[in-house]
Amino acid sequence: MALQALQSSGVAFRKILSHFPEELSLAFAYGSGVYRQAGPSSDQKNAMLDFVFTVDDPVAWHSKNLKKNWNHYSFLKVLGPRFITTVQNNYGAGVYYNPLIMCDGRLIKYGIISTSVLIEDLLNWNNLYIAGRLQKPALPSSGALLEEAAGAGFSSGFTRNGNKQKTGKKSSGLELLARIRKYQVKIVAMNENVTLRSALDKNLQSAVTAAFLMLPESFSEEDLFIEIARLSYSGDFRMVVGEDKAKVLNIVKPNIAHFRELYGSILQENPQVVYKIQQGSLEIDKSPEGQFTQLMTLPKTLQQQINHIMDPPGKNRDVEETLLQVAHDPDCGDVVRLGLSAIVRPSSMRQSTKGIFTAGSRGSSCSQAARESRRPFSLLVLACAALQGSSTRCHGSARPSKHRVRISHSCLCV
Repeated sequence: MALQALQSSGVAFRKILSHFPEELSLAFAYGSGVYRQAGPSSDQKNAMLDFVFTVDDPVAWHSKNLKKNWNHYSFLKVLGPRFITTVQNNYGAGVYYNPLIMCDGRLIKYGIISTSVLIEDLLNWNNLYIAGRLQKPALPSSGALLEEAAGAGFSSGFTRNGNKQKTGKKSSGLELLARIRKYQVKIVAMNENVTLRSALDKNLQSAVTAAFLMLPESFSEEDLFIEIARLSYSGDFRMVVGEDKAKVLNIVKPNIAHFRELYGSILQENPQVVYKIQQGSLEIDKSPEGQFTQLMTLPKTLQQQINHIMDPPGKNRDVEETLLQVAHDPDCGDVVRLGLSAIVRPSSMRQSTKGIFTAGSRGSSCSQAARESRRPFSLLVLACAALQGSSTRCHGSARPSKHRVRISHSCLCV
């Protein structure tokens, strides 16, 4: 992205962020309003801007935001910031969205997530909801970061509220711009939270590893990026009842360069891949030993889901033993995909159910109007089912072949 585009986006985002409390550990924008997508979402100018704000103390943040932006909230606002935080942390995917907000002439939606909840999701893929969004190109919303790129002479350090902090160590604007372009997700943090930055990096590495396990021995960059973009949609019921079926392709195809900038260094440093940059092709180790190494580095929740799918009733094998078996299984990629679905399906359904209450009457009448209007009844039925379902796990046979996988009704496969 050119410096001029970064500066233009930075001005718009700074104006929007100025309407909210400053205590953010991370803020990023994503979706078709930020990066061009093909298909029905290609109109960037009129597309809704999606933001996520990460906060260390959600009760304090909501308290301040209620004073500044009372009308952004649904009827839940009358119950106070502590109740809103309880809904945010304990239901759905740990994020509280206020949708359909007009801000500086743009329609926006913003979600609030606790820093600790986000770090857990990035490391373990508990929900793969916000972590999944951060596996795709995401534009930094930190005005300080963009200002620093535009004007040389400041370090990359920030104060807690995202303001510039001189340290005496000089770096040129062009050098920092190169860092922004190469690490679009790694350095979006607005404060110096080392744990968060490390978790952001681990999330990208995990995405590459999971994609490798579902790809053949040789493939193209585009194949890899499509598989990465698809991770957080595996089992998402919205992809069946409402979203554009070509959504993943629409995300990846116009943004190959952005994906390459985001994952290029990880691919070059990975000892298990031969990355031919000029040809845009890759080769990976598909031996059982290579796949076992990859399986052992997957996020904890995905490993546990794979163990649950593959572990016969009553045997109670440990995770490492199960992963060793999967590494030798020709259906290894299918097992990983089932494990991803077992994570994404329940979290996406419950988050959508929560959205019915957090959006309020404003959201229920026109929330995501362009696409939701095509599926109100299906969404309501599935949302109610999500509340009633007591089990979210998928039960599979020892081999997840086309004819042998069986998934319980509690998984709500739609």
